[in-house]
Amino acid sequence: MGNCLVSPSSRVENAHITQHASYPSKGTSKTNLSSVPSTLRTYSTPSTLTMPSYTERTSNESLPTPRTEGEILSSSNLKAFTFNDLKNATRNFRLDSLLGEGGFGYVYKGWIDEQSLTASRPGAGMVVAVKKLKQEGFQGHKEWLTEVNYLGQLHHPNLVKLIGYCSEGDNRLLAYEFMSKGSLENHLFRRGAQPLPWATRIKVAIGAARGLSFLHDAESQVIYRDVKASNILLDSEFNAKLSDFGLAKAGPTGDRTHVSTQVMGTHGYAAPEYIATGRLSAKADVYSFGVVLLELLSGRRALDKTRVGIEQSLADWAKPYLGDKRKIYRIMDSRLEGRYPKKGAQGVATLALQCICREAKLRPRMSAVLAMLEQLHDPKNTAVVQPQTDRWKASSTIPRSPIKHHNSPRRLTTGRSSLPSYQRSPWVH
Repeated sequence: MGNCLVSPSSRVENAHITQHASYPSKGTSKTNLSSVPSTLRTYSTPSTLTMPSYTERTSNESLPTPRTEGEILSSSNLKAFTFNDLKNATRNFRLDSLLGEGGFGYVYKGWIDEQSLTASRPGAGMVVAVKKLKQEGFQGHKEWLTEVNYLGQLHHPNLVKLIGYCSEGDNRLLAYEFMSKGSLENHLFRRGAQPLPWATRIKVAIGAARGLSFLHDAESQVIYRDVKASNILLDSEFNAKLSDFGLAKAGPTGDRTHVSTQVMGTHGYAAPEYIATGRLSAKADVYSFGVVLLELLSGRRALDKTRVGIEQSLADWAKPYLGDKRKIYRIMDSRLEGRYPKKGAQGVATLALQCICREAKLRPRMSAVLAMLEQLHDPKNTAVVQPQTDRWKASSTIPRSPIKHHNSPRRLTTGRSSLPSYQRSPWVH
């Protein structure tokens, strides 16, 4: 956690976003902001973490053989846009259409016709977010293809909808549904943002937990690997959806407990056992989600180098207070001004403590985390149910997803849109 992520062999690069809430994009190449006006460079997201692959692992721990790019694109059932389609949809990628920027590339606001999915004039049709890959580096292309692979197959109300892609020459783009309230990160940390009410914070946590439970309980498990506030996007009613699947990995199969892979993620969120060994399991997502719960409780960033000592790492700083109901108030977001149910806060704090347990096997499953959050959110339940370690081993209350990782899902419906009607840019609150 925190400073323990720094390693002589690690390669850490900064990922920047604009002053508006962005569709975060993860990359390992250093972001060049020279072409972006200084007014759009107000702060940066936590640094990404990359470390060498653990090649000494045995071959039976490795991931399944991936499909080829041709197989992924041909079976995705997504709209194959031309470059001109998305160029026209974003008004030639105009600066005033820019929503955000990260290691992957720039994200622009655009409009397309709901029926034909062709470009339409601004203000008409369906609003989309178009992510344009920077043309240098191989890692960005890999993550672009990973997003097409997973979001072309997996459909759930708490996963952002990928509408289509462009693979034309050296151009790699993705078109997503537009999330009108932007990212959770901006609502929690952007200067001047209105504080999120307690009920909204729990609603967001439940939505993200539902998305993760769906991925973990799928017949072919998916490990998201990049749970953080900037990757949780919000629609007009503050329903949360997971975005940016560039780091997602297929989970272990058979009797295996983990997969071994290159360590990639974000400072402050990555699970300690994954950083130390490169062994990845769904419990790494649970740890990261626990850190997000702490951000929701405290209004503090997972990693804040402007603070001193142990306070730089949110998990390290908060942990001593989480299990003591008399001390919970010390970590609560002061902007809430005490407007939260004390027992509810204690329940979330206890749950967060379970999630960030250093022993991965003692962390709850996401389905159990979801069940607890829903119970805490139920107004009929006033008493806090204290989590017990053995409860996490119970069978999931969430039905397993019928979607298989390598099979094509139901087709994207183009006759109607599930998107809300957007009337103004959500990135300006």
